Amino acid sequence: MDDRAGSEPRREPVRGLPMVARWDPEALARERAELAELSKRGFLERCRGYLARTGPGWLQSALTLGGGTAMASLYAGAYLKYSLLWVQPLAMLLGIVMFAAISHQTLSTGVRPFDAMKRFVHPVVAWAWAISTVAATLIWHFPQYALAGGMTEDMLRAATGWEPSPAASKALLAIIGLAYLALSTVITWSYGSGSRGIRLYERALKGLVWMVILAFAAVVARRAGSIEWGEVLKGFLPISVPSDARGVSVMLAAIGAAVGINMTFLFPYTLLARGWGREHRGLSRFDLVTGMLVPYTLATSLMIITAGCTIHDPVRFGAGGTAVSPVDAARMIEAAGLPPFFARFVFGLGVLGMVLSTITLHMLVSGFAICEMLGLEPTGWRYRFACLVPAPGVLGVVLWPYLKTWVAIPASAVCGLMLPIAYVAFFVLNNRRSYLGPDTPTGRSALAWNAAMLVAIAAVTGSGVYYVYAQLAR
Repeated sequence: MDDRAGSEPRREPVRGLPMVARWDPEALARERAELAELSKRGFLERCRGYLARTGPGWLQSALTLGGGTAMASLYAGAYLKYSLLWVQPLAMLLGIVMFAAISHQTLSTGVRPFDAMKRFVHPVVAWAWAISTVAATLIWHFPQYALAGGMTEDMLRAATGWEPSPAASKALLAIIGLAYLALSTVITWSYGSGSRGIRLYERALKGLVWMVILAFAAVVARRAGSIEWGEVLKGFLPISVPSDARGVSVMLAAIGAAVGINMTFLFPYTLLARGWGREHRGLSRFDLVTGMLVPYTLATSLMIITAGCTIHDPVRFGAGGTAVSPVDAARMIEAAGLPPFFARFVFGLGVLGMVLSTITLHMLVSGFAICEMLGLEPTGWRYRFACLVPAPGVLGVVLWPYLKTWVAIPASAVCGLMLPIAYVAFFVLNNRRSYLGPDTPTGRSALAWNAAMLVAIAAVTGSGVYYVYAQLAR
């Protein structure tokens, strides 16, 4: 019996992406042969061989290190000091379980996930996944620009001492926003220009991620003498779970910021754009750990430690207390005794790197998702225009304070509840023999995969439901 869901007519699945045609076929074939040989060698030798070939995992790290992660990390440190350092690495580890499954499916079959989900789960689920991806990307594009503009303006004020009037401030923010839109567009459009463009794009994003890590590391190093390192190490152990409503909300916000629904769409398409196949499955798992888990853990941990050693105040940031934004945090960190260079500029560059990487990746995932929904190949000017769909988010530099009351809660509700549905769909695909054929996990492997994926599904479902409930109960 055919176990496909839905009523799609029988046809060949849509495989691969046209970007691969611009790669050097001989170089790609050589890489596949080298990886096949590398898979027979020892662990350390494989790791050395994989290091120079990573990429898509770093893009996921760059995408999740955005405004939401910055807010969650700063609040965790400001309210609960170091006790929630364990939350975001664990949340990302659960996300990597799902991404490893997505990687296994995509690289084993070469089928585009949107088509696979339509054929082997249900067309409604596939369309809901794509639509939610675009909606989340468009809506959460606004606060990225708001934070980029606000952080840049704050650094300019600190450097010059200039205190602009409200009208001048809005004009400056608009100019900053347009400049970042132009920069992000150039970077994003380079991705569709073939192998060289993809490599340049990935290197640019890797650079931004390292800028984030090094900036926060410099701030922490400047305060190293006043940090209780024993408490920091203890914070990485999952032994401290908040019991008050504010603490639980902070913890769940940190979990929710780790993986977004648009990440589940972007990841498999960046694998296909690279021309990766079956031989790249080991490399992809290595890339997820070294390019996604490790940089994310470093960046978020350093942010929490920065906030915990400078602005920690459980009374001020407790129930009914002060909200903290990265711009506010920079000023409070300076007031706590850190020199302005570190508090306003180094810290500011770290936050700026987070949001700029997210902006360009929002544009990239939008291009893929919209082309899939419209049945267009992601290439040429149609793809480039699809990447510009989130561009109205540049208005967030001046409009986000007025918009967030109306769109943040419903957006969080829809996207938070769609992520578990996407996870369940990939869980189904991972067990669908008509899709994976001989690559379907069986025996103990299937048991381990399914148990880990169910834990991840339960975690995101619980955090999503609670977050939506808490927001609507306000």
